[in-house]
Amino acid sequence: MELKEQPASYMGEVRTKVRLVNNADANAAADGRLSPEMVRIVEADAKVDTGAVRSCVPAILLQQLGIKPYNQMTVELADGHKSRVGIAEGVSFEIMDRRSSDDALILGDEVLIGQALLEKMDLLVDCSRQSLIPAHAEGPINKLK
Repeated sequence: MELKEQPASYMGEVRTKVRLVNNADANAAADGRLSPEMVRIVEADAKVDTGAVRSCVPAILLQQLGIKPYNQMTVELADGHKSRVGIAEGVSFEIMDRRSSDDALILGDEVLIGQALLEKMDLLVDCSRQSLIPAHAEGPINKLK
């Protein structure tokens, strides 16, 4: 019996729409130093990866947002190799009407949403439905204990 390769979406891959916002621009617009239409925003399709702790954003998208790396760190990739990658701060992620600012690793060619951001946004992964679901409908609730 010949096995045919299935599309990624068939294999339980979870993807979501994400808006990436330059947090410094958003803050400047909030206090009147920048016109709201000047806030740099990029919309993208993101892969949700529960095996990744941190979120990743491609360099080209960060350039569009005007966000530069502020540091580097060594990361271990899924295949076990280690690599030095840049870290960008000041990125706001908006998913399903929830917003959180977080550092992003500058890596890859697609946005990757990791565990830390999912926790901050109080989002759960439903692999059987290939979707994200809010843990609490009224908004994010984070445990402090």
